[in-house]
Amino acid sequence: MDAALQRRIQRYGWDKAAHFYESSWQQQLKPAQEQLMELVQIKAGEKVIDIACGTGLLSFPAAQKVGAGGFVLGVDLSDHMVNIAEALAKEKEVPNIKFQQMDAEILQVEDNAYDAAIIALGLMYVPDPQQAIKEMYRVLKPGGRAAAAVWGQRKECGWANLFEIVDKRVASEVCPMFFNMGNPTILQRNFAQAGFQQIEEVRLTTFLHYDSADEACKAAFLGGPVALAYHKFSDTIKEEANEEYLASIQPFKTGAGYKVPGEFVVVLGHK
Repeated sequence: MDAALQRRIQRYGWDKAAHFYESSWQQQLKPAQEQLMELVQIKAGEKVIDIACGTGLLSFPAAQKVGAGGFVLGVDLSDHMVNIAEALAKEKEVPNIKFQQMDAEILQVEDNAYDAAIIALGLMYVPDPQQAIKEMYRVLKPGGRAAAAVWGQRKECGWANLFEIVDKRVASEVCPMFFNMGNPTILQRNFAQAGFQQIEEVRLTTFLHYDSADEACKAAFLGGPVALAYHKFSDTIKEEANEEYLASIQPFKTGAGYKVPGEFVVVLGHK
């Protein structure tokens, strides 16, 4: 897929997903986010950039860790995500945080400016993940740390058929190469090629818990990466896609709900 087209699809797609994102994914992504924060060890007084920040699920905990003497910049390709995060910052009265619309591959910040750079579950959507990791390296101070989390291998993610279900109903792939960064050594190698040293990797097995079929479909189709394509489906096609997706996760049904396996990969590197 053309890179410019992929960026545009991702931007508008996450705009569509923004209002469903936290309710659908906050708890599901928590294991990877907690592992990332444990690895990066953000300290009081530091400057942190949270890339592909979404609605600020990690930006706000980071702001709490850096305290009044520190600062967090959250950036995301989606204007709607940024708007929600800004509104939350005002509501929570968090003075040491700022949100801005920005492309992960072209960070509009100065060199050697941040103590830590984080990107949680965002690299899978970037046309050139290597360039995004190089940008993380560029904006870090010497001695700074970068941490990234991605979904793991396709075979370990019980919800993975979602993309095939949507792809065959649209003209182009929704998320090409989504699972590539989660394959063995790929994320580590990308960090090394960007210049990072003392690289650590943690691979987590997890489960996505849904209390009902409706909740599972809402997370899959409204709160995530296929939201734009799904929004354009007719009611009939939406119903077909829902039924096919539920059939794909039927092996993980538990009572009225679902316990769907997943895998995360979290990597830390030092500049």
